[in-house]
Amino acid sequence: MADAGQIEQVLMNLVVNARDAMPAGGKLSIETLNVDLDDSQLGVDLPATPGRYVMLAVSDDGCGMNAETKLRAFEPFFTTKDRGKGTGLGLSTCYGIVKQSGGYLCIYSELGAGAVLKIYLPRVDQRPDVPQVNRPPIELRGHEAVLLVEDDDRVRNAMTRILTSYGYRVLVARDSGEAIALAKEHGEALDLVLSDVIIPGLSGPDTVREIRKHAPKVKPLFMSGYTDHAILRDGVLQAGTNFIQKPFAPKTLAIKLREILDA
Repeated sequence: MADAGQIEQVLMNLVVNARDAMPAGGKLSIETLNVDLDDSQLGVDLPATPGRYVMLAVSDDGCGMNAETKLRAFEPFFTTKDRGKGTGLGLSTCYGIVKQSGGYLCIYSELGAGAVLKIYLPRVDQRPDVPQVNRPPIELRGHEAVLLVEDDDRVRNAMTRILTSYGYRVLVARDSGEAIALAKEHGEALDLVLSDVIIPGLSGPDTVREIRKHAPKVKPLFMSGYTDHAILRDGVLQAGTNFIQKPFAPKTLAIKLREILDA
């Protein structure tokens, strides 16, 4: 009994972490299982109450964690990744969602021997009562010109493929300087700027302000690994600004783009 969108966010965060723990490649496994926990199976590693659960496990054979890292893994802003490679919010977000859903999240890992993260959610037998709502189909494909500003090579390449697959014409920039130069060259032909909030050079919002000197009608969409609450709290973006939190599914991005471009 949980929100499907939130569980998708949890799964994506865990998969991204598993991928990052295997820089040279490796094996990623996602498993689900019905389990019945009794007192003999519970302890410090799994402080749950006895009962019937659905287990979701994400495992990798990457670098693993030492005891100190495991102890702090769910702390907000704690990360072992290099600066600029992680926000330290992924596992803490997962932890919050799982606890909110009445579940438990635990880690089994040894340094150099990979990691397994297991989620236990209370099991229910009844089917969800989903109201039947007749909504018009949303056309997700586009044709507009999108200026993508992202400094991470892997993310930039992946997002270029996603945008192209949905029909968009994509221009790519690695920093604010390249983005502003492309705006000068293409001007009002640009329809939307999709930019990370934190990029080399100017910030994402400042870059968009410069771009609008050459393309005044361009619409912005900002993205970040930080939550929208953290971004607004720190004054990086203003309330009401178009924002999408990383990581996100391709369809989620496609829907967001159409909402902005069709408004």
